Amino acid sequence: MSGFFDIPSDLQSTYFGLIGLHLREALIPVLAGLAVSLPIAQLCVRFRWLYPPVLGVTTILYAIPSLAFFVVLIDYTGQTETTVMIPLAVYSLVVLVPAIVDGVRSVPAETLAAATAMGLGPVRRYFQVQLPIAVPAIIAGLRVATVSSISLVSVGMLIGNQGALGNLLNDANIYHRPELAVNSVVTTAVLAILADALLVLLRRVLTPWMPKESTR
Repeated sequence: MSGFFDIPSDLQSTYFGLIGLHLREALIPVLAGLAVSLPIAQLCVRFRWLYPPVLGVTTILYAIPSLAFFVVLIDYTGQTETTVMIPLAVYSLVVLVPAIVDGVRSVPAETLAAATAMGLGPVRRYFQVQLPIAVPAIIAGLRVATVSSISLVSVGMLIGNQGALGNLLNDANIYHRPELAVNSVVTTAVLAILADALLVLLRRVLTPWMPKESTR
C-alpha cells in the first residue's frame, strides 16, 4: 500500500521510532504495576480482610476513563509520556493484584510448612517459595495487562501526540490518509501478539516442570 510507512513529519519520528515509543509507554507501566502489585498482594495474602477493599479500589480506578485521568494529571505532569503511563500503571493493578494473590494462595500448605521448618521467614518464604510456584498465574496476569497496555497507549493521542502509534490514527484523519490508520491498527496488533508470545515463552523457561500445552 502506497505511503504505508511514510510517516508525516509532524510526528517527528520514523516508523520504528514510533514502535519504540509505543513499547516504552506500554511496558514501563506494566513493570511499575508489577512492582507495586507484589507487596500489595503479599499484604492481601497475609491479611485476608485487606483483599476485598484493595480489589474494590483497583476496580474503581480501572473504571475511570483514561481521558478523565489525563485531565486530572495534566496539571501536574503536563502533556508528556508520564501522563499516559501513570493511568496504564494504575489499570494494570486490577489484573496483576488478583493474579498474584490467587497464585500465592494456590501454594500447598505442606510446602509452606516445609519452608518454615527449614527456617525461612515470611519474606524469604514469599520470594523463594510462594512467588516461584505462583509464576504461571503471575505470567497469565502479565499477559492480560501487557496486551491491554499496548492497546491503550493509543489513547495518548488525545493529549498532544503522546499516543505513539495511535498518533497515526489522528494523522489519518487530518491528512485523509486511511493507510496510516491501517498501519496503526495492524502494527499495534502485531506488537500485542509478539509480546504475548514472549511472555508464554518466559513462562515455559521459568516453569520447566509444567507440561506444555497440547498442540491438538
